[in-house]
Amino acid sequence: MVLIAVGANLPLGEGSALSTCESVVKKLQETPDIEVLSVSSWYESAPVPPSGQPPYVNGVVRVRTSLSPDDLLTLLQQMEADFGRKRSVPNAARTLDLDLIAYDTLCQDDPRLTLPHPRAHERAFVLLPLHDVAPEWVHPVSQRPVAELLEAVSGQEISRIK
Repeated sequence: MVLIAVGANLPLGEGSALSTCESVVKKLQETPDIEVLSVSSWYESAPVPPSGQPPYVNGVVRVRTSLSPDDLLTLLQQMEADFGRKRSVPNAARTLDLDLIAYDTLCQDDPRLTLPHPRAHERAFVLLPLHDVAPEWVHPVSQRPVAELLEAVSGQEISRIK
C-alpha cells in the first residue's frame, strides 16, 4: 500500500486550492505505472506551524505502483513543479504539496527520502484523510494503528470540506 498526501493553500491561476488537489488526483489516475485505489475526503486545516498563511486543503490518495520509492518521489516532485510549486523556504505557502507518506511497510532514512514520512504521525491533516483510505494502516516504525495515532492529535483543528 502506497499513501500519498495531497495539499495546497495557494490558488493556481483562477482555480482554488481544492481544484488543484482534485486536478492532481486526475493526473495521478492518468499516470502509467500508478493505479489510484482510493481518494480520501478533502479537509481544511490551519498551516503547521502557525504562520498567518491561508488554510490548507488536504487529502490522501492510496495507490498501487510499480515505481520504486525514489522514482515515485521524483514523479511527485515533477508534478508539484508542473502545478506551480516553487521551493523557497521550509513551510512556505504552496500551490501543491505531494508527500510520500508510506510505501508498503518500507522503513528508510536517507537524505532524499524518509519512509514512513517523519512527521505524518503528528499531523491530523495527514492522519484523518489517511484513515479514510486505509483505516487498517499501522505505522511501520511505532506499530501503532492509525486510529490510535488519530487520538493523539485530536486537539488539532481540521474540518471536512468535501
